[in-house]
Amino acid sequence: MVFTVVIADDITGANDIGVMYAKSGLDTVVYSLDKLEEDFVPVHQVTVIDTNSRFCTPEEAYKRVYSITKRIGPRGAVQFIDKQCSVFRGNIGAEFDAMLDALGEKHGMVVLAFPDNGRTTVNGIHYVYGVRLEDSQFRNDPVHPMRQSSLVDILSAQTKRRVALVPAAVLDQGREALLQEIERRKKEASYLIFDARDNADLELLAQVLKDEPVICGSSAPGFYLGRLYAREKGIVPPVGENRSGDEKILSIAGSLTPQTRAQTEYMKKQGYPVLTLDTRRLFEEDTRQAEEERILKEYAKAHDRSRITLIHSLQDEELVRETKEAAARKGLTNTEVSEAVSRQLAELACIIGEKYSIRKYMICGGDTSGAFCDRFHIRGVKVLEEIEPGLPVCRSITEPYYELVLKSGSFGSESFLETAAGYL
Repeated sequence: MVFTVVIADDITGANDIGVMYAKSGLDTVVYSLDKLEEDFVPVHQVTVIDTNSRFCTPEEAYKRVYSITKRIGPRGAVQFIDKQCSVFRGNIGAEFDAMLDALGEKHGMVVLAFPDNGRTTVNGIHYVYGVRLEDSQFRNDPVHPMRQSSLVDILSAQTKRRVALVPAAVLDQGREALLQEIERRKKEASYLIFDARDNADLELLAQVLKDEPVICGSSAPGFYLGRLYAREKGIVPPVGENRSGDEKILSIAGSLTPQTRAQTEYMKKQGYPVLTLDTRRLFEEDTRQAEEERILKEYAKAHDRSRITLIHSLQDEELVRETKEAAARKGLTNTEVSEAVSRQLAELACIIGEKYSIRKYMICGGDTSGAFCDRFHIRGVKVLEEIEPGLPVCRSITEPYYELVLKSGSFGSESFLETAAGYL
């Protein structure tokens, strides 16, 4: 029986929520929307569909979410989840509205917190590791700068439906009081945003929201929802297994987050080959080809020296600024710059992978992960097990089979790539 259908706005977010269910023992598969057959029907206990819509216009994002949700229909699963970035970057209102419209539902329950990765909500204000969202590392996000911290205000600006807050004070009164407050607030608003300060709050919310047809927000509630369902069905959680071997691993990183920068520096300090793609050279065809050839030659020298090689884009702020200036002279927007860098990294991975028969990859960044999956024609992935919170190892569902780690740029410890290699 299909328990949950999740619609996610990018591939790393899709895997992030997928592992929340998989680690409770639920059969979980992630698909790419643009590679689904016309007669696609969900069959797994948890089916996650990546719409790759975070960088779309709101109109296109709405269309993608509405079309696939409508195709599956309200009888296609017990519960539907609209999974978004855990700091509300993207087309939040458009995608939430699309799911409600497609299912004919009146309400969406919104939980954005992910305490294990530093995201908490208190009195409607969202925090990242204790810092208000508007003052966090996402304040100057190159595509979706986050200049507000009130989740009610952010969502209200993107939807015509009414939005209300259920604060932590209500959660502290217990399950029955929370259920009563939910019913009361439903009479005045379509979206209810819930405070969540820690995992205990998430567990309580899962208990009261498990029968709601639509839940929106981060991946974290999925673990508690999945665990409730697994217990009800007598499903035993899997036992993790370290699968480390000697096969080569290629990692590519297009993310500019502090986390990915720290992971890059860690790999350098540990002596792994780390190659830097000069992204300033990507906007003239002759310099792009020369840069590609340079990286391929450097990789050839590094291949036999290490099990893991990392190729990353420029991360220094001044060099990133120069990259944007070079792109602007060609009339490219920041979004188009990001896409161009991701495509080039994916192309390098494809060339190297084919030449050296590499089947294990670690990708850093949502846009880079999407470009990688597109270039490698990956239709979907089976979520295997969690490495760190929200970061799973996966396996492609069609030949040639790849073992993959598709990492959100803002997730993971500084030693994550080295740790993840032990799971590939």
